[in-house]
Amino acid sequence: MSEDKRWLNEVVWDEHGLVPAIAQDSETGEVLMFAWMNREALALTVEKREAVYWSRSRRKLWHKGEESGHIQKVREVRMDCDGDVILLRIEQIGGIACHTGRRSCFFQRHQEGAGWEDVEPVLKDPAEIYGKK
Repeated sequence: MSEDKRWLNEVVWDEHGLVPAIAQDSETGEVLMFAWMNREALALTVEKREAVYWSRSRRKLWHKGEESGHIQKVREVRMDCDGDVILLRIEQIGGIACHTGRRSCFFQRHQEGAGWEDVEPVLKDPAEIYGKK
């Protein structure tokens, strides 16, 4: 491994070679989404200054916004004290981070006695974002 990528060895990767990654709005502090990264995704994120994740369901790299246009410009990359969580402080292009068309993936709130309810609006219909499939 080249000297400039040795920092990747300081990350505590799980048994699948992944690390959890949280995307946080760099201006407001709002948590927008959670995803997974492998070594290549984290290295590309640092190199491109745009978020790249690992899709566990598709088993491939996923450049956030490649289909939707809702790219995450990375302002800062941090690692937690245990080395096993990555925090991306980002600028969310287009204001939508969630594939449901909402600003944040954390749009459901638990209400005692009622279960989960949506508390954030859909900003854009996902069919308009991703096209009819």
